[in-house]
Amino acid sequence: MQGQIRVDITDGIAELVLDRAAKHNAVTPEMARMLAEQARALDEDDAVRAVLLRGEGVKAFCSGSDLNALAAYPSAWHFRNRIEYAAAVRDIRKPVVAALQGWTLGGGAEMALGADIRIAADTTRIGFPEVERGWVGGGGASQVLPRLIGHAAATRLLMLGGQIDAAEAARLGLVHEVVMPDALLDRARAAAARLASFSPVAVQSVKAALRAAMEAPLAAGLRYENEMNVLCFSAGDHLEGIRAFNEKRSAEFTR
Repeated sequence: MQGQIRVDITDGIAELVLDRAAKHNAVTPEMARMLAEQARALDEDDAVRAVLLRGEGVKAFCSGSDLNALAAYPSAWHFRNRIEYAAAVRDIRKPVVAALQGWTLGGGAEMALGADIRIAADTTRIGFPEVERGWVGGGGASQVLPRLIGHAAATRLLMLGGQIDAAEAARLGLVHEVVMPDALLDRARAAAARLASFSPVAVQSVKAALRAAMEAPLAAGLRYENEMNVLCFSAGDHLEGIRAFNEKRSAEFTR
């Protein structure tokens, strides 16, 4: 019952599936390795324009790291050099949509933070319980969450533990949209399809500029944004965008 990472690619959209439903899609070291390998492969595959990340089953997106596996590391040094699966998601250059349903906890919540668009079923419960068990999350929550929802809200979630529901997550800006469970996959796939329809150069440049805004001072960020725009123009996709506007049709970016 070690679980696996499934990948299904259709019409330029890669569905990256955490497949360990019997254990709430808790991530083992082997699953982390597979996820990192698949993430790199999808970034290198020109046929893939967008990624949809989801968990198998309806009870959980991902409950985080498998606790028994965490206890099995032979030393803290070996744990330090583990494959960090939330970072693997965060490092994907292409646009990523996360479809959240049920338990989204610990490393699972950190994986969700690595996505660009988060769509949640109204059954979703999000939490960062690491402090309750004696450690700090190692997948980026203490750094990403304050930048995303503000220091005060992040302090409450990370220091008090517990979970919040999808409505509260939307109010905080942690998720972008809340839908009924039976509509989740259709809505997430529609968002991924829209992202896949854009110029790959443009949408990845927007993603890179948004990530820079989380780290760089304003002046440096503005310069970086302009360089990303120059990159888009050098790729030439803007000419198709202009043609499509003038011809009153949808742009078709074939790169």
